[in-house]
Amino acid sequence: MPRPFEELVAEAESVSVEGWDFSWLDGRATEERPSWGYQRAMGRRLAAVSAALDVQTGGGEVLAGAEKLPTVMAATESWPPNVDRATRLLHPRGVVVVATPDEPPLPFADEAFELVTSRHPATVWWPEIARVLRPGGTYFAQHVGHSSVWELVEYFLGPQPEASRTRHPDDESAAAKAAGLEIVGVRAERLRMEFFDVGAVIYFLRKVIWTVPGFTVERYRGRLRELHEKIEAEGPFLAHSSRTLVEARKPERA
Repeated sequence: MPRPFEELVAEAESVSVEGWDFSWLDGRATEERPSWGYQRAMGRRLAAVSAALDVQTGGGEVLAGAEKLPTVMAATESWPPNVDRATRLLHPRGVVVVATPDEPPLPFADEAFELVTSRHPATVWWPEIARVLRPGGTYFAQHVGHSSVWELVEYFLGPQPEASRTRHPDDESAAAKAAGLEIVGVRAERLRMEFFDVGAVIYFLRKVIWTVPGFTVERYRGRLRELHEKIEAEGPFLAHSSRTLVEARKPERA
């Protein structure tokens, strides 16, 4: 039996959104996964180096899934609830978790790391990544691509033709090259998403805060109610995420 709008809203507003675990959405939303298997590929690279940095680690869940970590392993995070969660999860693995704003500079010396990784960074400071990488070192990351979940963005914000270009792989490649990095490879995929109730949408927008900046239930209550009625009448709300796999290398010294 369909659940009332206010009940779904109250539930989604009250649940914690700390960390980067989306298991609360099990049975309420689905998202295809990229074909490349980022966490496994990241784990293989971590096992092959002696010093690495995970930028914007979230709650540390992705990094904690690596079977073997290098002798020197650091992670950064800016959101206090995630810093606490990542510290609890990663300290037992010997990872130093550094609370730092999401802005340059990274709090590390030049050429400190052989590998820099990141999964879904909110921003990418290419000159800083190049600075902390050793010559021959690698940046390996999965980025949120351009026009990701755009159906949801435009449902709440209206047409956003200019913003849809943000995070385009060509632009990110150009920025990496401008910082002195060589592009080893870039892959992009668009992946089907379905939201089965309005509570799932609220939870997603509370957690992935850059999707609809400034989102609150009160601010968008009218549109949320319309969305609830649309899902009840037509079925799941369909959107598409966008993911980009980026591998870049800092050139060896001449």
